[in-house]
Amino acid sequence: MHIQSVGIKDIQIPVRVLEKGGGLQNTVATISIQASMPGRRNDSCVEVFTSALNDSLGEISAASFSRILSQIQEKLQSKAARLEMTFPFFIEKKAPVSHTRSLMEYDCTFSGGIGEDEDFILTVRVPVTTLCPCSKEISSDGAHNQRAEVSLHVKFRNFVWIEDLIVIVEQSASCEVYALLKRPDEKFVTEKAFNNPMFVEDVVRKVAVSALAHPDITWFAASVESFESIHKHSAYAYIDSDEIR
Repeated sequence: MHIQSVGIKDIQIPVRVLEKGGGLQNTVATISIQASMPGRRNDSCVEVFTSALNDSLGEISAASFSRILSQIQEKLQSKAARLEMTFPFFIEKKAPVSHTRSLMEYDCTFSGGIGEDEDFILTVRVPVTTLCPCSKEISSDGAHNQRAEVSLHVKFRNFVWIEDLIVIVEQSASCEVYALLKRPDEKFVTEKAFNNPMFVEDVVRKVAVSALAHPDITWFAASVESFESIHKHSAYAYIDSDEIR
């Protein structure tokens, strides 16, 4: 019986990710690898996968994907191989009024393949605030607001920075989210969101407009999930650039 693909999932190893400022951020990635398999191959796939990772231990980055996957593809005689690594990426942010410093965590994913599955996708998941325009319109006092999560997946011709994608997303919401706020900051973000109401559809459209205008992004998909504060359900919107060009 022919097995279409084999792989390993959820191995956690230390990695270094290049920051826009030129530094290297140490973090921990959860890595999964899979490869297509010809029916005649019976070697231990786990050994091949783990050896390829160990050979690049401490140096795994987007640039090293091609080398790792080529090694796997050659040893397993695969038509295609794919590697995905998900990791927390930290950015120091200042609160808008008090300028209190804190670290914000963003979930990011590098996903790349070679052979029949050749591409590279960078994904950022960014928490934001949304405030309901309808609630604001019908209420004499206040409006319901909530935290939302925006996922932005991109392919690119030249390198695109994680930090720049995060900025695109945060500028597309009612307000951005901070890890630490003092009272004057809370007043600022509350009023900013109130004066900038958005449905999830509004947020995803703004993300799409910015992504379309980016000179190096060749494809993107964006989704927004708003964890509604007065509903049991979430609100959701999605857009793929292949459907709008």
